[in-house]
Amino acid sequence: MSTMLSLSGVTAFYGQIQALRGIDLTVEKGEIVTLIGANGAGKSTLMMTICGNPRARTGSIIYQGEDITQCAMHDIARKRIAHAPEGRRIFPRMSVEENLLMGAQVVKFADYDKQLALMFDLFPRLKERINQRGGTLSGGEQQMLAIARALMSKPDLLMLDEPSLGLAPLVVKQIFGAIRQLNRELGLTVLLVEQNAYQALRLAHRGYVLVNGAITMQGGGAELLARPEIKAAYLEGGH
Repeated sequence: MSTMLSLSGVTAFYGQIQALRGIDLTVEKGEIVTLIGANGAGKSTLMMTICGNPRARTGSIIYQGEDITQCAMHDIARKRIAHAPEGRRIFPRMSVEENLLMGAQVVKFADYDKQLALMFDLFPRLKERINQRGGTLSGGEQQMLAIARALMSKPDLLMLDEPSLGLAPLVVKQIFGAIRQLNRELGLTVLLVEQNAYQALRLAHRGYVLVNGAITMQGGGAELLARPEIKAAYLEGGH
């Protein structure tokens, strides 16, 4: 395996408040890596720092062998990194197809139809809703649309922030199934932030535990699932 993304000693601040404390993390090509932790642990901040906002104060972020620590957000987006942020953030007044077209801005037009067909294969519900406004979709359909929009850019790395938040168990199962399928069939590399530790660790090859802006534990997904401290904190009615 070759390393796709590497963070070394990364710190980040919001004003005077330190949100990340010396993060060391790697994502190998073809892996699903998950970040678990309680609310406010810094998971979303870590995703946003990789995307360039906030900028890392110290440390380095290396992507595909290139230092992107000080790159602007729009330059990072062009490097085949797609980010589906927490809270879905689709365009509510646009149709499903228009939302997907917005995601495809950086791909060649010839690839658009192929990507669209792949999205409809993954999420058949979106095909049924193709002309419907994004804002009228259910929460689960909006989450499918947010992920599909990110995938329209044909990323090498897909970063997903809380894809299961607020969704019914059946929809969660469908979304995690699609992530697994993309990884197995297309070799897509995924960095996943998720509060549903059980689902995330079952899906992931490796995981990191984030507490108060610092990584406190790391290991294989199955290995972390089996650890009593993980069970106590995240799997048995803990945070």
